[in-house]
Amino acid sequence: MNRLALLRHGHTQWNRAGKIQGRTDIPLDAEARSELSGYSLPAPWNSAVLWSSPLERAKETAQLVAGRSPRISDALTEMDWGHWEGQRGQDLIAEPDSTFRHIEDWGWDYRPPQGESPAELWARLKPWLQMLQGENLAVCHIGIMRVILAKASGWEFQGPAPFKIKRNRLYIVHLDTMRAEPDPLRLPRHEVSG
Repeated sequence: MNRLALLRHGHTQWNRAGKIQGRTDIPLDAEARSELSGYSLPAPWNSAVLWSSPLERAKETAQLVAGRSPRISDALTEMDWGHWEGQRGQDLIAEPDSTFRHIEDWGWDYRPPQGESPAELWARLKPWLQMLQGENLAVCHIGIMRVILAKASGWEFQGPAPFKIKRNRLYIVHLDTMRAEPDPLRLPRHEVSG
């Protein structure tokens, strides 16, 4: 059985400000580092092959929750948001000429200006997914998770997604059938001995 657990990186200052990060390499903020250092990975995911996006916020999240360095894959780099990186979605929506749309209205082929569409992101991810064997865990980004979970659930980027991506949870995908488990697993807190 080949399975993949997906974990979203911790918060950054841009996340908290509502800015689109994409490939901009924004680090975790101090609050995220403190919070993540209190979590661990549940079995069997604590011994799974650990992967990360090359972006610092994902690599550091992996190191904090797993206590070890991840393998890096460029395939896990966040979706390219092009000219919209560093801007806030709510500001772009307010600009009639921005062409910005909510993700529920994208479809697979919608592309931010000078950016990447979900279909292009899937084409980048598919070869990496096909080479995975056994239990793997990837610390990555909401765009990566959204595309993989869309494929695993049949969502076409039209209407509300049948999943909600939250932090500090593992989203499990059975790669042989490309189906996601219905409920994510919460990361456990470190046990404090005393």
